[in-house]
Amino acid sequence: MLVVISPAKKLDYSSSIEAPLLSQPALLDHAEELSLGLKALAPQDVSSLMHLSDKLGALNYERFQEWQTPFNINNARAAVLAFKGDVYQGLDADSMSAEDLHWAQDHLRILSGLYGVLRPLDLMQAYRLEMGTKFANQRGKDLYQFWGDIITAELNRVDSSVLVNLASNEYFKSVRKQDISARIVTPVFMDKKDDKYKIISFYAKKARGLMSRYIIQNRITEIEQINQFDSDGYLYNAALSELDAPVFLRG
Repeated sequence: MLVVISPAKKLDYSSSIEAPLLSQPALLDHAEELSLGLKALAPQDVSSLMHLSDKLGALNYERFQEWQTPFNINNARAAVLAFKGDVYQGLDADSMSAEDLHWAQDHLRILSGLYGVLRPLDLMQAYRLEMGTKFANQRGKDLYQFWGDIITAELNRVDSSVLVNLASNEYFKSVRKQDISARIVTPVFMDKKDDKYKIISFYAKKARGLMSRYIIQNRITEIEQINQFDSDGYLYNAALSELDAPVFLRG
């Protein structure tokens, strides 16, 4: 089983938690190519491209300027510990055991606008580059054209019969679903609001992280096993579920 999730805008490079057996991103050569174009942007260009405030534009301009290889423990951090957003609150990798992280290294992938695909323990330097950013480059008009079939090929390198899609639509759009060799299953998380069940973005993001954690800590290998997921009050609902879209309700 292979699980894919999205990255996060919020990053943490200051806490003292360390990860075992760090690795290098598989698609780092492609990230270097992207970084050359990003380094050429002025601070105001970064702000305009990403619709950021001047302050955030300046911060990410500096990140692009400082981005360089080789990656090591002094200038980079394990991706699964660096990202700190809603998904990663649910995943809570900081509290995982070394054994959990080793298992995740083989079964979890993070889709990324800059790095393409990251394993949890891949070293990563700070950046912000959402997959939907319309950054024109030598390969096309945006990042989807830049990555082409590269992300799909990288995911297919993992010998897995099932790909559990816990990424956002923006990021999973970078995957050519028709070319994925595994069966794709996309769980749906809904919360009760005004007597109706709805997908509420904040809660759904955290639930994707919770599901990822559940799969990792329980060493799930069969897709039917995820129906037992019951973290934070979510329960499987057979009536609303479809074969490749299991539904989990809360409330």
